[in-house]
Amino acid sequence: MNTIDVIIPTYKPDHSLFTLIDDLEKQSVRPDHIIIMNTEKKYWDQLLEKTKENPQDKYDNIILEHVTKKQFDHGNTRNEGVALSKADYFLMMTQDAFPRDKMLIASLSKAMDSDVAAAYARQYPKTDCNLAERYSRKFNYPNEPMKKTQKDVERLGIKTYFCSNVCAMYRRDIYEKLGGFTKKTIFNEDMVYAGTACQNGYAICYVPEAGVIHSHNYSCKQQFHRNFDLGVSQTDHPEIFGGISSEAEGKKMVRQTIDHFRHIGKSYLIPHYIIMCGSRWLGYKLGRNYKKLPRSFILACTMNKDYWV
Repeated sequence: MNTIDVIIPTYKPDHSLFTLIDDLEKQSVRPDHIIIMNTEKKYWDQLLEKTKENPQDKYDNIILEHVTKKQFDHGNTRNEGVALSKADYFLMMTQDAFPRDKMLIASLSKAMDSDVAAAYARQYPKTDCNLAERYSRKFNYPNEPMKKTQKDVERLGIKTYFCSNVCAMYRRDIYEKLGGFTKKTIFNEDMVYAGTACQNGYAICYVPEAGVIHSHNYSCKQQFHRNFDLGVSQTDHPEIFGGISSEAEGKKMVRQTIDHFRHIGKSYLIPHYIIMCGSRWLGYKLGRNYKKLPRSFILACTMNKDYWV
């Protein structure tokens, strides 16, 4: 039987992290290890002091590693987590995503055929999720499973390379052949890896029966910063994104969301949604052209200022 570890980068974790760990420990396939890559030890110490709990006392399979905020990188910190693992498969998760049931790990592991570099889960909205974000979950995470390869680029476009480290399982043997996640990236390390995998003859699987609860109600400002960094990541990796446009897929989602608001009798949500989309588009366009911008302006736009140090 294949061994499976879970790797979770954390930053300023709260008690919900312990809920996530409990959920993972109760999976039908229990992970061999849960590896926590925590940014800034002081925040971990504050959490233990506040909760009077320590998962390392409760479970025998917790590995904890601390990095500083300056050391943290979306790609390389995850690589460092993988280096602490010897498992055949490893499951990348974020601290704010929670298994929908006890079959998450089992469902993803079933998809890990010899040619599958990664398999990612379906994301379901939280109860407080706004309607626009709730619909985007339906758009990006449909009911039908998919096995995507480089042959699908003409049909699926940028979605061929879509994969999310909110919850995605990886084969270690392919990971090592491909050299892991890019070692310095502002964002989007999962899609860069997925694109590299597809271009090297491997597949990316979407597994809708594997579900996590995960969503955000981002403000227009937060959407701007997030999409600026998304644009930067795509500009920094022309070998992956150079020949594929992501704007057509974005326009499709905007049209369908507006139609959805009209269909459910909530057209009054459309103006704010259009402003939100404008914030995303402006951030993305500026990020794609960041090399033409002054450094002070970049620092005002980015979500991840430490990346530019």
